[in-house]
Amino acid sequence: MNITAIKSEDDMYMKLKWLMLARVLFTTLLLGSTIILQTGETSSPLDWALLSLYGLIVLIFLLSFIYGLILPRINKKFTFAYIQIIIDTLIVTLIIFVTGSYSSIFSFLYLVVLIYSSMLLHIRGSMIMAALCSIQYGILIDLEYYGFLKIFLHNFNYTIVDYPGSRFFYKVIITMIGCFAVAYLSGLLAEQTKKTRIELRAMEDHVKRVEKMAAIGEMGAGLAHEIKNPLASLAGSIQLLKDSLQLDSDHERLMKIVLREADRLSSLVNNFLLFARPPMGKVKPIELNKAINETLELFEKDSVGLGDITITKEMLPGLWVNMDPIHLQQVIWNLFLNAAEAIDGKGNIQVRLYQTKNKHSCIEIKDSGCGMSREILQSIFDPFFTTKQSGTGLGLSIVHSILESYDNRLDVESEVDIGTTFKLKIKSIDPPEPPT
Repeated sequence: MNITAIKSEDDMYMKLKWLMLARVLFTTLLLGSTIILQTGETSSPLDWALLSLYGLIVLIFLLSFIYGLILPRINKKFTFAYIQIIIDTLIVTLIIFVTGSYSSIFSFLYLVVLIYSSMLLHIRGSMIMAALCSIQYGILIDLEYYGFLKIFLHNFNYTIVDYPGSRFFYKVIITMIGCFAVAYLSGLLAEQTKKTRIELRAMEDHVKRVEKMAAIGEMGAGLAHEIKNPLASLAGSIQLLKDSLQLDSDHERLMKIVLREADRLSSLVNNFLLFARPPMGKVKPIELNKAINETLELFEKDSVGLGDITITKEMLPGLWVNMDPIHLQQVIWNLFLNAAEAIDGKGNIQVRLYQTKNKHSCIEIKDSGCGMSREILQSIFDPFFTTKQSGTGLGLSIVHSILESYDNRLDVESEVDIGTTFKLKIKSIDPPEPPT
C-alpha cells in the first residue's frame, strides 16, 4: 500500500462519517416536515401513511446508530459503503411508496443517493446504484399500475390509474434516464476529482521529501568534507607505516583491518557526498529503450545473480530524454538491484516503459517481493535507512537526489507480501535530428 492509498482509506472513513451525519440531518428534517403536514391537515394521527413514514424515520435513526458503532471496527470500508448505499436505495423506495408512489414528490431522493454514491463509489459504483434505483422504481410503479398497491394507496387523491398509460411510461423512462445521467456525470466528476487529489498528494509528499533530504544533505555535506580529508591522511599514514615497518603477523593483520575499515569509511563518505551534492553530468539525448536494455543486460550478467527471478519487459520505443548516461544507468541499476534483493527465491520483475499524458516518459519497475509496510515506506528515501543486513542505506537516497537534480520524480507503491512498484518519471524530449 502506498501513502496515497493509506490516505484514501482515511478519506473513505471521513466520508462515511459525513454521510451518516447527513442522513441523520435529513431524517430530522423529514420528521419535522411530516409533523407540520400532520398538524395542518384533518387526517388522523394514526393514518397508515404517516405511521409508515414515522417507522421509516425510526429505522433510519436506528441504522445510523448501528453504522456509527461498527464503522471503526470495519476494515473493508469500501464494501461497507456499498452496503449502506444499497440500503439507502431501498429506504428511498419505501419513502416513495408510503408518500404516494407514482404521485410522490420524493422521487428526487434517488438522485441525491446517486450523487453521494459517486463521491464514495465513483463512476462504476454509481452506475450500479443507478441500475438498482431504476429497477426498484420500475417495479414499484408496475405494481401500482397493475393494481397490486390499491389497498395501500386508497388515502391518496390521485393514483396512477387516473393518468393515461403513455404518461406512466414517460415518467418511468425519464426517471431511469435521469438516474443514469446523474450517476454517470457525477461519477465522472468524482473520478476527475480523485485523480487530481491523488496527484496533489503525491506532489505534496514529493515536496516534503525533497525539503527534508535537502536539509539533511546541506548539513551532512559539510560534515562529510571535514571527515574526508583527515580520513585520507590517516589511511595514508597507516599505509606508510605498514610498508616501512617490520611487523609480525598479528600486527600486520591489525594494519590490514585498519586500512580496510578506512577504505569502507571513505567509500561511505563519497556515497554520502554523491547523495548530498550530485556532480553535474554531461547531459545529452538518450533513447530510453536502448539505455534500459543495455543496463538490464549488464545487470543479468552481474555476479549478484538472479536465480529463479524472471524479468519481463514491455518497452515503448522512440522515447528520448536529456540526462547524463552514467546517472541514468546508476538510477536504473539501483532500482533493478532493489527489486532483485526484495525477492527471496522464485519471483518476477516487470519492466515497463511508456509515455504519460503530460508528456513524461515513465519507467515502471515492479517486483513480486516481500513488499513494505506503511512505516518503512515513509522512510525508504532517508539516508542510512535500510532493512537489509548489509548495505549503507544510501542507494535510494542517491537515486532520489540524482533525479531531483534533473527535476524528475520517483514514486513508489508497495503491499506487504505482494510486491513493490517504482515509477520513474522523466521529462520527454523530441528525438534529435540525425547528423547530416
